[in-house]
Amino acid sequence: MPLRPFHLTSSKVHRPLSLAAERMQLTHLRDLFASDDDRVSRLSMELNDLYVDFSKHRVDGEVMELLYRLADEAGLKAAIEAQFTGVHINATEDRAVLHTALRSQEDLHVDGQAITSDVAEVKKRMQAFTEAVRSGQHKGYTGKTMDTVVNIGIGGSDLGPAMVVEALSPDATLEAHFVSNVDGADLASVLRRVNPETTLFIVVSKTFTTQETLTNAHAARTWLIERLGNDAAVNAHFAAVSTNLKAVADFGIQANRVFGFWDWVGGRYSLWSSVGLSIAIACGWSSFEDLLKGARRADLHFRTAPWQNNIPVTMALLGVWYRNYLKFSSHAVIPYSHHLRRFPAYLQQADMESNGKYTGRDGKRIGWASGPVIWGEPGTNGQHAFFQLLHQGTDVIPVDFIAFAAPLSGYKDHHTKLLANCIAQSEALMNGKTYDEVAASMRKLGKTEAEIEHLAPFRVFDGNRPNTVFLFPQLNASYLGMLIALYEHKIFVQGIIWNVYSYDQWGVELGKELAGRILPAIEYTDNQVDVFDASTHELIRRCK
Repeated sequence: MPLRPFHLTSSKVHRPLSLAAERMQLTHLRDLFASDDDRVSRLSMELNDLYVDFSKHRVDGEVMELLYRLADEAGLKAAIEAQFTGVHINATEDRAVLHTALRSQEDLHVDGQAITSDVAEVKKRMQAFTEAVRSGQHKGYTGKTMDTVVNIGIGGSDLGPAMVVEALSPDATLEAHFVSNVDGADLASVLRRVNPETTLFIVVSKTFTTQETLTNAHAARTWLIERLGNDAAVNAHFAAVSTNLKAVADFGIQANRVFGFWDWVGGRYSLWSSVGLSIAIACGWSSFEDLLKGARRADLHFRTAPWQNNIPVTMALLGVWYRNYLKFSSHAVIPYSHHLRRFPAYLQQADMESNGKYTGRDGKRIGWASGPVIWGEPGTNGQHAFFQLLHQGTDVIPVDFIAFAAPLSGYKDHHTKLLANCIAQSEALMNGKTYDEVAASMRKLGKTEAEIEHLAPFRVFDGNRPNTVFLFPQLNASYLGMLIALYEHKIFVQGIIWNVYSYDQWGVELGKELAGRILPAIEYTDNQVDVFDASTHELIRRCK
């Protein structure tokens, strides 16, 4: 077993952490700041001009020391090396987990086979095709250059590339669309907006059998042929990211338009591979390379920095602290950037599909919570939606604020207000507003004591709501790669401590299996439906 089982509640620091949690429940962040002049400097970290402020968390020096000891006890250092060196840490599928190899400069081997040259060869082919499309060398069936790319995939074959292209859209020179939902409205809405003569479709499916993706791909193929009048148009207007060359060829795409990747690249960690072809074509090869370089810097930091200065390790340990000791079950991610509006959705899959599990690495049910609910929306939109719950709700929800010092637009005044809102929300969640503070502000407005007594309770904010602020110099491909990789490593660390295998997704597979059974029962009138439970039977009957 490549990753040894770890039992959180049996660890040496579990009892001290539980006692510390009882103590911290009675301690307010205002008091922690008041009693420690060096708190911000001790609980902040930097990496290539990224500044991360961990000071607004419900921890003190003792708690952090216990959490770092927890990482040691879980064997985190050895687990990190196992991942980076190609050990089969995805034991349930007997695979290595080496998405980091896609952005590495090391000579790496998997099962005794060198993989560095394979990665380089695929990247070389991706670059050549990208530049041919973007330069106009690769033309459509009618001789026109491509100005639009449509990515057809689902899950990791959609969320990652879609998020990155949206984040880097100010620099994109080709229009990009992403189709994932098997609801035909998704594809129809895109096809209404694109020109068949100038559109390149990229079908992303490793096996070329994914139901949703192939349904959309075949519909797009039919649409293209109907409008261009010849099956031969398919090869000029379609490329594929797949390992099933026969199925791709049967679809009508020649081998020189097919880009493979490996079973040691998990779907939700695959945007760094040929799955990112739509990123490269929409945003340019140099942007794709910068994305990889930024992630590489995060990889090096994660692998070498001591725990006390290690950003993703600290992110992960704080998450364990809240999930398992302070019993907070949810985590919000709020990017103060319009272009990162898909980032929370991307993290939902990366985190919840990885660690949303109750079976431990020993095959037994774990006895502690894992995998918080991840959600979010860009600021300032979220402030006018769900921040009421963040400030005064009965549940405490830790928050990650992500901000960028430099604006992406020419509206500098807008950006100044955006940053002010981000910092203000972080401060407000931490400090809150006491009854006396509310009463004093109401008196300044001329309110009577009776009015104050009546209204003040509604305007009191407990504060003591933990949050992290990530402040980047700007949003570009390099810093975006770094941001994504930091969260990838956070997820890995939490999987080690929660004793789950983070790189399989049997819950997803179950849904696919059941859909495969139900589909023919809906499609064909003579199929028996009495083999299902009563509820499923009735739903199928009504659909029919």
